[in-house]
Amino acid sequence: MRREIIALGVSHHSAPIEIREQLAILPAALDVSLRELVALPHIDEGVILSTCNRVEVTAASANGDAAVETLVGFLARAEHVDRDEILRHLTVFRGRDAIRHLFRVAASLDSMVVGEPQILGQMKEFYERAAASGSAGTILHRCFHKSFSVAKRVRTETGVASRAVSISSAAVELTEKIFDSLEDKTAMLIGAGAMSELAARHLLARGVRSLIVTNRTYDRAVDLAREFRGTPVPFAEIERYLPMADIIIGSTAADDYVLTVNMVEQLLQRRKNRSVFLIDMSVPRNFDPRINDLADVYLYDIDDLSGVAESNRDEREREAAKAEQIVVAEVEDFCRWLDGLDVVPTIVALREKAETIRRQEIAKTLASLRNLGEREQRAIEAMSTAIVNKLLHGPITQLKREASRDESLYLAAARGLFEIDGEDGE
Repeated sequence: MRREIIALGVSHHSAPIEIREQLAILPAALDVSLRELVALPHIDEGVILSTCNRVEVTAASANGDAAVETLVGFLARAEHVDRDEILRHLTVFRGRDAIRHLFRVAASLDSMVVGEPQILGQMKEFYERAAASGSAGTILHRCFHKSFSVAKRVRTETGVASRAVSISSAAVELTEKIFDSLEDKTAMLIGAGAMSELAARHLLARGVRSLIVTNRTYDRAVDLAREFRGTPVPFAEIERYLPMADIIIGSTAADDYVLTVNMVEQLLQRRKNRSVFLIDMSVPRNFDPRINDLADVYLYDIDDLSGVAESNRDEREREAAKAEQIVVAEVEDFCRWLDGLDVVPTIVALREKAETIRRQEIAKTLASLRNLGEREQRAIEAMSTAIVNKLLHGPITQLKREASRDESLYLAAARGLFEIDGEDGE
């Protein structure tokens, strides 16, 4: 029976963080949610992906229309969110589009930060939980493993993850040129807006050890720090914490300098002149440009970052186009396998019917030739088996070849011609 793959949910493309937060499924509740999911009517297999940027269910079903309705109800019922509110932000992918969506997510082509490596690890974790719970079956096992191999191809065959094309990503790219490694570094964000949030994602994706967040509105600093497991600090105490940071990023709406020459001189003294990297992403500027005259300080402003991003943009687009071509080819490959599943029962039934006839006829023949020796009997067995295999080779090969084009016509013809209707072929 043909099963359709469905990917349904919300992401940063379609829903604000308030909705994503409401729909998020906590790790402790995931196993229960997976069991509830596959216990629902029309849901044969299911995997749940719940990250800060997306909450999506990937399912396999023999009744796609009914499954979509069931999945919407599952999200609304499980998380107590109004159904109409979910529908306003919902994205639904079915069949080939769902497979393509899954592959693009794994390859980080659908991420807020295209090319970031975190999503692949998250997908593997959620898939493994689904596999362990038994909610992922043959189809989703194959689909998710295929998505992982697609992500590997994209990462190894393209440079989609190596070019910074946003101001925030360009800032982090510059830090990697200053420091050999970011894994032992601490970063401070002055400001907690969208630019700071993107910078935090890039920094953590590149391995920054710890994050400090400060903002004039302290509650916003707390929210951003909580999202990235960082440390919020009151804006009034900024000078106390500055020396702890190897990387300081400014992105506020202040109309005066937040970081002055005197403040940086003092933090350098407390750091014993260990280098510090400053990134000013604001207009008007947050950091006094004279800071750049100090030793052991690297200061870049928005114009520096724009130059880095712009120089990389064309190359990144070319690499992303290569990645999309890989996805398209891999979707076709997977669909051929998926379509081929429909012909397997018919092929099995065809082989079984042919083998039953062969055995019956061999039994009749051998019964009438009682004087044949064991060697002659084995020769007749081998000859009859070879005849059956050669007769079936053409029809079976054709069934497999045409499965992805017009399988219903060929399957119906095969079942009718070989009179296997009503058996496992249906």
